[in-house]
Amino acid sequence: MAKSIFKGFHRLSSLSYSIMAQLSHPASSGSARISSALPAFFSPKPRDFSLPNSSWGPEMMRLYEHYNSQCEVETEGGEKCNGPWRRLPSYNRVIKYATGGVYLSKIIQSKARLFTRNIREPGAAFEYVLFVNSEEQKCVCIFQAGHLLEGPPGHVHGGAIATMIDSVTGTHGTFLSGPVMTGNLNINYRSPIPLGSTLLLESSLDKKEGRKTFISCKVTSTDGSKLHTEATALFVSISVSHLILGK
Repeated sequence: MAKSIFKGFHRLSSLSYSIMAQLSHPASSGSARISSALPAFFSPKPRDFSLPNSSWGPEMMRLYEHYNSQCEVETEGGEKCNGPWRRLPSYNRVIKYATGGVYLSKIIQSKARLFTRNIREPGAAFEYVLFVNSEEQKCVCIFQAGHLLEGPPGHVHGGAIATMIDSVTGTHGTFLSGPVMTGNLNINYRSPIPLGSTLLLESSLDKKEGRKTFISCKVTSTDGSKLHTEATALFVSISVSHLILGK
């Protein structure tokens, strides 16, 4: 039973990356299948946690407005069109059902929440928003670290940093290659991050080899002058049916 429960939660976390990223690809056939299934996954009026709230500091808002302004641009003729960047929505609940037995299914239906979106108090933990750039094959995350993420006194826990790196690179990997699961994640911590900091996580594609997608990520100060953490990740493509049904 324990093994089945673990497998179910692992697939759930990967599927969360899949749905968030594929929401930004409405033109693809795979995305059409995802979109048609959304009523079964989301509540009628899901809250998008990637939108500004009262806890966002001035630097968080400044960077959000900077990238958001590049999601839609105006042509010389005065018409509006898609810009180089696209904001990805983020919800606190992804799926109703998962493999792992009746007990796990009941948990999923009633209580399951995405790990980074399970704190009700705005600004207390993970505050972030992701933007992707298809042409440059890059993903940027603006992240504000809340007081509940403390590790060393006054600084962010290394596990919270790893969580954000996995979330950002996993979403980026799915945006690039369709549904993926983390195969390997290597992290080098360079300098501690003070609680309350606003940071940039920049994810870049290194290469693709068959089912494998290799991505690099760095965590820096908002002006890019200080490197806090850097990482490399390997993601393996997998079908949505495999994630949900284990087949």
